[in-house]
Amino acid sequence: MFKVKPLRAEWVTLCASLYLLVGVNSVLWHHLSSVVQPGVAGIFLRLAFGVLIVCAFNVILTLLAFKGVLKPLLITLFMVSAGTAYFMSQYGVLMDVGMLRNTAETNTAEVMDLLSIKLFAYLFMVGVLPSVLLYNTPIQYRTWYRELLFKLLAGGASVALLGVVALANYQGLASLFRNHHEIRLMLVPSNVVGASFGYVGERIGTAAKPFATIGEDARRDLAWQQHSRKSLTVLVVGESARAANFGLLGYDRDTTPELSKEAGLIAFSDVHSCGTETAVSVPCMFSNLTRKGYQATQAKNQEGLLDILQRAGLAVRWRDNQSGCKGTCDRVQFEDVSNLKDPALCTSSECHDEILLKGLAEMIDNLQQDTVVVLHQMGSHGPDYFKRYPMQYERFTPVCPSNALNQCSEQSIVNAYDNTLVYTDHVLASLIDILRSKQDKVDTAMLYLSDHGESLGEYNLFLHGTPYMLAPEQQKHVPMLAWFSDHYRQAFGVDTDCLNRNRNKPLSQDNLFHSMLGLLQVHTAVYKPQLDLFASCRPALASH
Repeated sequence: MFKVKPLRAEWVTLCASLYLLVGVNSVLWHHLSSVVQPGVAGIFLRLAFGVLIVCAFNVILTLLAFKGVLKPLLITLFMVSAGTAYFMSQYGVLMDVGMLRNTAETNTAEVMDLLSIKLFAYLFMVGVLPSVLLYNTPIQYRTWYRELLFKLLAGGASVALLGVVALANYQGLASLFRNHHEIRLMLVPSNVVGASFGYVGERIGTAAKPFATIGEDARRDLAWQQHSRKSLTVLVVGESARAANFGLLGYDRDTTPELSKEAGLIAFSDVHSCGTETAVSVPCMFSNLTRKGYQATQAKNQEGLLDILQRAGLAVRWRDNQSGCKGTCDRVQFEDVSNLKDPALCTSSECHDEILLKGLAEMIDNLQQDTVVVLHQMGSHGPDYFKRYPMQYERFTPVCPSNALNQCSEQSIVNAYDNTLVYTDHVLASLIDILRSKQDKVDTAMLYLSDHGESLGEYNLFLHGTPYMLAPEQQKHVPMLAWFSDHYRQAFGVDTDCLNRNRNKPLSQDNLFHSMLGLLQVHTAVYKPQLDLFASCRPALASH
């Protein structure tokens, strides 16, 4: 292997700091050029920012520059930074604890969707090559007391320079950091390091807290005694479906041709998600915490909606064609259908969402208990939108045939995404048709709510997971639908005409927990009627 001249540790940390700033932060520098004023003043501000960051990196690395520690640490940083930089440049994502949580809690199929030759080439060029160079660079360490002295001198010089630059450019830098909070989420590798500490702290906090039960007083209303038949309530949790592209909600393309013909279907037009990633939205919507009060550690350490419904005597089942329920179904019956060997609906890597309906008609025919079934879709999960639907639902062409979205035209990305909604339309319409066909035996109903939306290139963002405060409307505005059989409406006192009149009122995933309790006539002290979207349209249960 090639030989490299030996270097002192302080030179290695300085070179590494410069490389981390320049080599893996192209997204940050591009963003700075758009938010900093042009001209000489802007150039000096960007230069001051760069010096500030290099000094900060160098101080931290200098403190950790010990024999046996420095090389493994820097190689790890190079590789992690290369991966983070790739996904930031490819999809416009920002790295925070939520994005890291979403990454850590994904499954193999979703990871495979993100792999590409371009990713491996990027990792090799940006991560492996500098790591090999570092590995083959001898580092000369002094005796411990002299090494400590030089650490103090190098660290002190960095701190002094940092202070001088910060004071000399205080107004510009303070304004930059104050008005552009996204910068800290773009700075690699500090963003991923900070997110890692946050995620680990979250996991430790979860493990340390005792598990809490809620709704221990849950019981079904006396009105259940008047029900002459069993009931089935199906709650469909969608994936990455955004309201802006839903035909039923005014999109200029007909992405919902089958649902638009379903009699009695109610489409709510102004619904917003609790989060911008599944790992937040799903636990949040099934909890009583609301978006503003949501904490991941608390949500993971307490019961949710499904536990309360089960305690009240309802059978609860979760069927999953995705990456799991994020803890919300841990104590109810769970069925993973994503790996079934169905030649018509499943490929080698995944199953299309119609697999969720397999056996549903037979289940209804043999229903022995009032039941709630949750169907968790693969839906419109990106970036491989073209994989999410069978070819007969490819209504809009051409489509982006790759997970490298920044190499596809915006229209081809939108076409592929819209096709996923055309397929979701078919799945939901088929579900309603099954429920309608069984309404002479069982009281049936369906609610559909997407977990979050999706970015398709707007503001140079793709996919989802942008921190909620910074996320565009496309990642937060989601579709919600409801359908009730005639007998269900009568048994549960639902005025669908009233719901249609109120369909344009603002709602959010905060409403799901309380709306399901109210709809299913479950009494508990944790129920809040003001968050029950059905309450004003269920006069018979006004005393709930």
